[in-house]
Amino acid sequence: MLIKPAFSPEPRYSHGQAPRTAVLLCNLGTPDAPTAKALRTYLAEFLGDHRVVEIPRLIWLAILHGIILRVRPAKSALKYASIWTSDGSPLKVWTERQAQALQQAFHLCGEDIIVDYAMRYGSRNIPSQLDALKAQGATRVLLLPAYPQYSGTTTASVFDAVYTWGLQTRLLPEFRFINHYHDDPGYITALADRVRQHWVVNGQAEQLVMSFHGVPERTLQLGDPYHCECYKTARLLGEALGLRKDQYKVTFQSRFGKAKWLEPYTEPTLIAMAQQGVERVDLICPGFTSDCLETLEEIAQEAQEAFHTAGGKDFHYIPCLNDSPHWVDAMRNLCLQHMAGWPMPASSEAANAASREAALGLGASQ
Repeated sequence: MLIKPAFSPEPRYSHGQAPRTAVLLCNLGTPDAPTAKALRTYLAEFLGDHRVVEIPRLIWLAILHGIILRVRPAKSALKYASIWTSDGSPLKVWTERQAQALQQAFHLCGEDIIVDYAMRYGSRNIPSQLDALKAQGATRVLLLPAYPQYSGTTTASVFDAVYTWGLQTRLLPEFRFINHYHDDPGYITALADRVRQHWVVNGQAEQLVMSFHGVPERTLQLGDPYHCECYKTARLLGEALGLRKDQYKVTFQSRFGKAKWLEPYTEPTLIAMAQQGVERVDLICPGFTSDCLETLEEIAQEAQEAFHTAGGKDFHYIPCLNDSPHWVDAMRNLCLQHMAGWPMPASSEAANAASREAALGLGASQ
């Protein structure tokens, strides 16, 4: 008499599956709601990342949980509430739309590539979306951070999350990582188009301010290329717009804590410009590919108010790239460059269309 084993002898995964390529667009993250409770959860993860705050771990955790998380969540919740939409956080909304537009761009070109998005902190995190991509059959994954300029505080943290997921995963997909694209021609063209569109409608200001997210000056001294890449982006954008060097300024925003950060700081620069008689300023944030708290509240609200209070008359915030057609095209081309050498099977619809064309051609020749 044969006794059946208590477990199934069949493996959980079948081997030899057809290769499939995916792109995972990774952004910073967002709280689930504009409330103190949601902000406390989000900030604990975000500010608890050793890449974000490079203070000795035990000292920083004591400060974070003993002081910051008791005070900052309520203040941050009010800021988020001022920009929150019916669909949620603007950063989440725009990142999702970018992923959908990129998926559509691949589809229209007949390229069978999965596109998804993930957040480094908060909901829809990187591990969960890598699991989802594997479930869809992805065997190759290209990581596209939403940060054009490389920084250990942002880009490297995305890679950390991927590596950590890999430690718990037996069958790993093949990975490729896009470190930066601060000087990518498509990215620069998309930025320049964004500015020109604004100028067509509103006219051109006396000064164009390019505000990048700040980081501690210490990161530059330790070898982080972020500062230099911001300035290169600014130079290339200025050249693309035909601006003289005295027609634009580079500044850094979002300073946190008492340490010295990259200068010049955005808001003090705007105040000084207004006091010196500059009446109109246009401001763009090239380091952010999606509008978010730092652009819609910190710049479009707080920085604008500071400029006006100091005597400035006209302040124009130029929106981020978001899902603009030039940026979607740039993302697709950037992905294709980094996927060079990977087999690129056509989508089923494209393959069927090609078969029909071949059949028609054969019929015509007969």
